[in-house]
Amino acid sequence: MIEVRGLSKSYGQTKAVDNVDLSIKKGELFGLLGPNGSGKTTMIKMLTGQIKPTSGTLKVHGLDVLDDPLKVRELVGVIPEQETPPSFLTAEEYLHFVAKIRKMEDCEEACNKWFEFFDFADQKNSLCKDLSRGTRQKLMFAQAFLHEPELAIIDEPLINLDPVMQKKVKDFLQGYVKGGGTIFISTHILEIAKQICTSVGIIYRGKLVYTGRLNDPEIQGRNFEDFFLDLVSRRKEISTDILKKRAEEISAPA
Repeated sequence: MIEVRGLSKSYGQTKAVDNVDLSIKKGELFGLLGPNGSGKTTMIKMLTGQIKPTSGTLKVHGLDVLDDPLKVRELVGVIPEQETPPSFLTAEEYLHFVAKIRKMEDCEEACNKWFEFFDFADQKNSLCKDLSRGTRQKLMFAQAFLHEPELAIIDEPLINLDPVMQKKVKDFLQGYVKGGGTIFISTHILEIAKQICTSVGIIYRGKLVYTGRLNDPEIQGRNFEDFFLDLVSRRKEISTDILKKRAEEISAPA
């Protein structure tokens, strides 16, 4: 469902994503983990064709994202990091708008299902600008799954949701994958990945430093948080040593 080779994205001298290789098969609930600023959101924006990579190739749903980014977004359900439904539409109008773009002929039942699922049918006629951040997140979640995509790509899936809704969303994502779907999430909250993901990747300063299943021997028997912190700490030490060496080379007399 996702195939990435040598993917990099630079902003000036800063490499937000650095030579990443990644394969995600159908039926995975994959979690991309990393501290803030590690390149998670940049990865998602490239996978969904919102920004172009500096180098490398990426295929999503069998499509070359660089050749046909609109087709990728047509097929894939996407939830960005920031909830951004149009402020001038009501919640119901927005879902109907999304349904029309996705060429869903009869969307009333699908829209109502999501209003009931997230328990905000009483706000379907409220303008998006008047909705709380949590309700806007519910709406963005609904639009991503309205057409029941085979693949969904989600940046921080539980942000702004209360504990009751977080549990409901986690159960839904796991059930969706068991039903044949594929989910790619990015998060810096390790507990989420531990609870729901089948496989994970850890990204640090743009480099993918680990990929594997949560039941791999390398992780089994260890505290996942300790595993993550040990891995990142080792990479941080390596990065610091490299920077020191470069500084010494620059300051050394010719």
